[in-house]
Amino acid sequence: MDEQKKDLQEQTPDTKVQPPPLPEETSDVQDSEQHDRFKETTGKIWDGTKHAWSTAAFKANQYKKLVQKKIDLSALHKKIHVAHGELGKLIDDLREAGEKNILNLAVVKEILTRIDELKAEAVALEEEVEKIRNEELPLEQAQEEDESEDKAE
Repeated sequence: MDEQKKDLQEQTPDTKVQPPPLPEETSDVQDSEQHDRFKETTGKIWDGTKHAWSTAAFKANQYKKLVQKKIDLSALHKKIHVAHGELGKLIDDLREAGEKNILNLAVVKEILTRIDELKAEAVALEEEVEKIRNEELPLEQAQEEDESEDKAE
């Protein structure tokens, strides 16, 4: 059997498989490429996270402002409704008392002036609500995000 082994060894070519290089022997180029890819991927993830966070924070703040303005607007409409009720009751009471030129009385003019002021406030609040609805991300944030996307590419 020993002779068979010797024959086999003599017949087989000498092709030893070389072990892979040790980590210390890897090239610096491969390391830097891996590091650059890792850095680029991490940067893209971070930029996406920052964008998502700033967008979410902006939208939440926008919603908070919108809700507050709607609450204020609702309170104003309630005040207008109450003032209309007061005006109607006053006019009815004055008419029953036989007053002439009811609309020229100081009390009636005062209530009408108050209603006009409340309506003007309501219009201003409605304009603010529209302005808030149409708000976009601030220009500075949009530019920063664009710059960070450009760097990632």
